[in-house]
Amino acid sequence: MRRFTLSLAVVLLYCTSVVATDYAVGPGQAYGSISQVPWESLGPGDRVLIHYRPTPYAEKFVIGVSGSPTDPLIVRGVPGPNGERPVIDGRNAVTRQALDFWGEQRGVIKVGGSSVPSNSVPSHIVIEGLEIRSAHPDYTFIDDSGMTSTYSSNAASIYVEKAQNLIIRDCEIHDSGNGLFIGAFNGDTRDILIAGNNIHSNGIVGSIFEHNAYTEAIGLTYEANRFGPLRPGALGNNLKDRSAGLIVRYNWIDSGNRQLDLVDGGSAPAAHADYDRTHVYGNVLIERSGEGNSQIVHYGGDSGNTANYRKGLLHFYHNTVYSTRSGNTTLLRLSTNDETADVRNNAIFVTASGSSLALLNDAGTVELSGNWLKQGWQAGHGSLTGSIVIGLGNIEDAEPGFVDPGSEDFHPATDSGLRESAVAAHPETNDLPTDRQYQRHLGSVARDTAPPMDIGALGVRREELFRDRFERSMRALLPDSLTGAN
Repeated sequence: MRRFTLSLAVVLLYCTSVVATDYAVGPGQAYGSISQVPWESLGPGDRVLIHYRPTPYAEKFVIGVSGSPTDPLIVRGVPGPNGERPVIDGRNAVTRQALDFWGEQRGVIKVGGSSVPSNSVPSHIVIEGLEIRSAHPDYTFIDDSGMTSTYSSNAASIYVEKAQNLIIRDCEIHDSGNGLFIGAFNGDTRDILIAGNNIHSNGIVGSIFEHNAYTEAIGLTYEANRFGPLRPGALGNNLKDRSAGLIVRYNWIDSGNRQLDLVDGGSAPAAHADYDRTHVYGNVLIERSGEGNSQIVHYGGDSGNTANYRKGLLHFYHNTVYSTRSGNTTLLRLSTNDETADVRNNAIFVTASGSSLALLNDAGTVELSGNWLKQGWQAGHGSLTGSIVIGLGNIEDAEPGFVDPGSEDFHPATDSGLRESAVAAHPETNDLPTDRQYQRHLGSVARDTAPPMDIGALGVRREELFRDRFERSMRALLPDSLTGAN
């Protein structure tokens, strides 16, 4: 019976695939513009292939249809001769007239929320290989009725009203109010992957309300993205999130008011079983002198309704935090004493004196194990209502032994105290091991997980690891008289 079922599945997969259509857009292609694609009638397995051209595509559209688990709907940028991504530019962008959707002022590409195609929850969609920019109140566009309109302050390069099983990868997202905005929409938005993107230079000058990414979903993973600084003068956070089941791993997150602002969600995320567990691991978090808030991570809530805050446990492990602030740096702000952070196997370094580094802003509990910390660190810079619980294996020293911090190479050097000094993982993170690491820029590579692991986001380079293991094995085969052992 099982063999018959598998055969039937193969037949069904084949039948689904053969009816799919490629819509090639660009110079010399079947479609000269994005607006010529019949977005309202796409289906499983269809691919919209947007080819690079020197002139950006000044066009807008909504994705309101679905793919399938075996045949996703794909919107893909086809690169230019030197790897250039095709550009979709919100400035003076024109919307396909056959589409009918609300919230056009909120984004260049919208996912979910339309009359044509009919309103549903789009699912199994991939958006990849594009540069999407300029959903900003300085710019105007032509809407689906042919009228000129202006973007709102909270407009985004990609605005997801609702979606399921959505992947956004290998895109450059910039010059918008919010670079990426995802809404939970009564729990309909779930199972989202944001991977390998370059998200930077978003926000509104003088405003704290717009961010490089502002998201809320059930089951959201950020993986191997490069988050650059926001627009000069913008006061928002780099990544702000209100999700249940949030995973932030293997990213490079540079600057922002806070690098991570993980606060309370709406009723659907807050009611979900994964709301009280958040995993942040394998990230490089950079705090530059004079940038925004001195806190790196905020976890809990910001609405004032403390009953709805995340509570529970933030797993913060195998990250590298590097601060060049001349004044104080604080690793964590936990909103109330109901929030706890298990801080484990991180490299936390400040270029200022060790006393400028505090682990906790005020409330909450930090459980500290296996971390490298700048010698002289403080529990807090003021009086605490929370507490620091000191576990095993923490290291305090003047320098962590990065390969070249001046060029932001945070791998451990040969003699680094980070090497093979990590403690055992928290039991709740065994199904989310740090088995990869960020590769500059926009990717990740496999990481050795044989214990004891290296502390921090970046382990020893694989070529060094293999060389060291080879040398050790060779020494083990030689007699003591040749190795110098007594």
